[in-house]
Amino acid sequence: MCGIVGFVDTKKTDLETICNEMVGTLRHRGPDYSSVWVDQEYGIALGHSRLSILDVSEAGHQPMMSRCGRYVITFNGEIYNHIQLRKDLGRAGVSALWKGHSDTETLLAAIALWGIKKAIQNSVGMFALALWDLKDKTLTLARDRMGEKPVYYGWQGNTFLFGSELKALKVHPEFQNTINRESICLLLRHNAISSPYSIYQGIHKLPP
Repeated sequence: MCGIVGFVDTKKTDLETICNEMVGTLRHRGPDYSSVWVDQEYGIALGHSRLSILDVSEAGHQPMMSRCGRYVITFNGEIYNHIQLRKDLGRAGVSALWKGHSDTETLLAAIALWGIKKAIQNSVGMFALALWDLKDKTLTLARDRMGEKPVYYGWQGNTFLFGSELKALKVHPEFQNTINRESICLLLRHNAISSPYSIYQGIHKLPP
């Protein structure tokens, strides 16, 4: 299953410590390995809780950096056609010297070659991801077409938070824990809170 989490903190305070605490709430999603990556200069922290499936070696650990050094990703899910993507990348001139067998590495190579939009369009599977572009200093969140893998996100105070589950966001010191009254109405009317809303004010579900 795996779990992703992270934030952009304009105060740039205790990034690694806080992110590790957030990742800890997702251990049930990925008990095999967990780690965080931070860019102190820009206040960005990415975390991952891993359930090893396609590649159980250290080569599949996340957050993972692209070979070119431009992108860092935390990824949850599976790219079903990643073997075909590797073949397509090979025909496009991408070196076949892969570090491992994970679909995350495949996706990173596709992003580096084609860009994030085309790479995702060419990917068939169930997934949620956060991608930090070290060159353009941009953060991208994305989900699969059906929305099988969840992502919650939103601003809380001076911090932009995101994660696979709300409990991970609640750990951050900036989380305000304010109930969204409109969401309560949705819950009572439909027995569910539909996208893009969540039970908390300022926190949204990323649409498929």
